[in-house]
Formats: sequence, C-alpha cells, structure tokens
Amino acid sequence: MPFLDKTRPSLLPPNNGMWRAALLSLSLLTPTGLIASPVAEELNSAQLRGTATFRYLGFPIYDAMLYTSNGASFNWGEDFGLQLTYRKSIKKKALVNSTLDEMKRIGRPAPVGDQLDVCFKAVTKGDSFLAVSDGPDKVSFWLNGRKTCTMAYPGIKRSFMSVFLGDNTRSASFTQKLQGK
Repeated sequence: MPFLDKTRPSLLPPNNGMWRAALLSLSLLTPTGLIASPVAEELNSAQLRGTATFRYLGFPIYDAMLYTSNGASFNWGEDFGLQLTYRKSIKKKALVNSTLDEMKRIGRPAPVGDQLDVCFKAVTKGDSFLAVSDGPDKVSFWLNGRKTCTMAYPGIKRSFMSVFLGDNTRSASFTQKLQGK
C-alpha cells in the first residue's frame, strides 16, 4: 500500500474510527427520532413521548412514534405529532379506505375522503408518514420528510388521530404504549 499512499491517497481505506466518532457526536446532539424530520420545525420543543408497533394478526404493519412538546403527557388540547414507519407496502386506496373505515368504526366519521386522497400516497417498506396537528381543525402530513398536504375540517385532529390515540382503537395496549403510559 505504500505505493498507493504516494500516487492515489483517495484509495486509502477510510478512517472508520473518525466516522464512528462523528456519527456518535451527531446522534448525541440530536434528540431521538428527530433526525431529518419536520416534526422539530412544526411542533414547539418536540420530544418523543412514546413508541409502539401496530400488528394485524400478529404481523407488524407499522411502527408509531408520538411527539409532544417537551415530551409532555398526551393531551388532546395540545398539538402533537404522530409518525408511522411502515413495515410493508400498502396501496394508497387501501390507506385511504382503511382510515375512513376506522374513523367511522370509532364513531368519529368526517367527510374528508377527498382530502385524504390528496394527502396519502402509496407506501413501501421503510416509508414514514408524519401527521402534525395545528389546533383542533388542521393536520399536516409529510411522507419521508416532504409535505403532502394540510387537511382542514372542524375537529379533524380528534377525528383522524383517534384512529391511533383514541379510547376505542383496535389495540388498547398499542395506544397506551404510544401515549407513553
């Protein structure tokens, strides 16, 4: 390798110790889960409150993370962010229809199908949707860090977010873990 040292220094093996130290420093300076996420910009003092994995018939569908201001206890009266990272591919139509069906099932239907059709996109394994509330009547959505829309409707925060955080979700243990209880 001495020959390469003199003629092509760019072909030297990378200094892995230096890269590990740089990544460790970056991870220690960045709050958990906020790397490359708009939740830090959209939610004042956003901190991770709780995490949970939603399963259907035992199969993991998505991992969820709830962000609140300063990591405070979940409260419908405060704004919060909910991030879902999918473990499987799901078509847009299935996301829209299942969301509308769940809103209806839990008793919080809202005529927002057209808005969901604009907001939602098909997802593949590893994709993340982020929903951040802005008062009781607005929820903004991002897919993999890119804003897709803002949904506005009276009480939409509670109607939409109750699918994951309400009293009548498909899994009480999922909801409790997500709320950090």
